[in-house]
Amino acid sequence: MMHPQRREDIERFYCLLDDLERAIGGARTLAECDGRMEWPQRGVYFFQEAGEERSDTGRGPRIVRVGTHALTSKAKTTLWKRLSQHRGLVTTGGGNHRGSIFRLITGTALIEREGYECKTWGQGSSAPREVCASEVWLEQAVSKAIRAMPFLWLPIDDEPGPDSLRGYIERNTIALLSNYAKEPVDPPSADWLGHHCSRERVRKSGLWNQNHVDEHPDPEFLGKLEQLIHQTKEA
Repeated sequence: MMHPQRREDIERFYCLLDDLERAIGGARTLAECDGRMEWPQRGVYFFQEAGEERSDTGRGPRIVRVGTHALTSKAKTTLWKRLSQHRGLVTTGGGNHRGSIFRLITGTALIEREGYECKTWGQGSSAPREVCASEVWLEQAVSKAIRAMPFLWLPIDDEPGPDSLRGYIERNTIALLSNYAKEPVDPPSADWLGHHCSRERVRKSGLWNQNHVDEHPDPEFLGKLEQLIHQTKEA
């Protein structure tokens, strides 16, 4: 039997996310976004995915990936810059999976599910131009999948660094929602693309995340999240 406190905490989390969605004017997809939109400098993002619905904690989409950026000192990546790395290139529809773990793991799932062959996928932190050119077709498939996923974002304009509040919110959200080595709450659907991912932590957590899936959230987490969302509503 699932732990009642965890289920209650996840229910509260999704109630807070409903407040966030209203505060920012609704979820978006990367297919409809660009850098000319008014983005906060820094923040945390929460992706949903078509066909992935909550089954234990109410009605509505479940979160399938949580992320942020600039978690090292002196890092300068903005929220939109990170989102655009996941989106890929508008001109070609391609992208760079070596610069986005989200793209990389999504690609491994497409390879497995569709029976694709791309032996260079995920090999190395960089690649020669000819290798990248040979991967464009798969980068385009990844872009199509990720761009269709609605997402929400929470503005948190704190300084870059490993102790940032953004990192705290990211880490604890993943820990709360992850089903890795836990009794499942809102498990993924049978058709979820992530079941085909090469990373065990993705498959067992039900999230397109690897870090923090085996952790447990800070008891103070939801209170801090509520404060941040309340500040967003007032802005």
